[in-house]
Amino acid sequence: LFKGFIIGFSVAAPVGPIGVLTIKRTLTEGRLAGFVTGMGAALADTVYGVVAGFGLTAISSFLLTQTFWLQLIGGLFLLFLGVKTVVSKPAEKAANSDSKGLFNNFISTFFLTVTNPSTILSFIAIFAGFGLGATTTNNSSATTIVLGVFLGSAVWWLILSSVVGAFQAKITHERLIWINRLSGLILLSFGVFAVVGCVTMK
Repeated sequence: LFKGFIIGFSVAAPVGPIGVLTIKRTLTEGRLAGFVTGMGAALADTVYGVVAGFGLTAISSFLLTQTFWLQLIGGLFLLFLGVKTVVSKPAEKAANSDSKGLFNNFISTFFLTVTNPSTILSFIAIFAGFGLGATTTNNSSATTIVLGVFLGSAVWWLILSSVVGAFQAKITHERLIWINRLSGLILLSFGVFAVVGCVTMK
């Protein structure tokens, strides 16, 4: 369980496009919206943890053969989110997070994480380094590891959204505009990098 926790936490912690989205949504929509955003990534991490932890070589091999399309789709989605974020105008006051908004936050980050080929590569490499995920791994230990992955990832997103949320009250409307622009440009850069990577891959 502890090994799985460390894996989940370490894979989630580096600040990439999901981290940027979580920070932006926490500042503009509140801690709950930020945490739910991160939990979408946590679920995707858990899915890949299952693939690596249970030694599902057929699935992992298929995903690795589809790296080009997964990266392209994820990159295009990042470009869409980046443009949408740059041009969006923040509300004059924080809106209450409804179920539809929270669901969209959750699904968008799940989709972004699950279409990132480096996620499955990270899990395979880390699991191999820990001596985990072999085909001889029994179901009980694999389940415990995967549970640890989910908890580790979830704890990171809880910490991030809580820390960033502490600054929400100090963010003015004008600052929100710049936060939108900056986070949108960062997301666009991640998207461009992903799409260019696909072109060079071919």
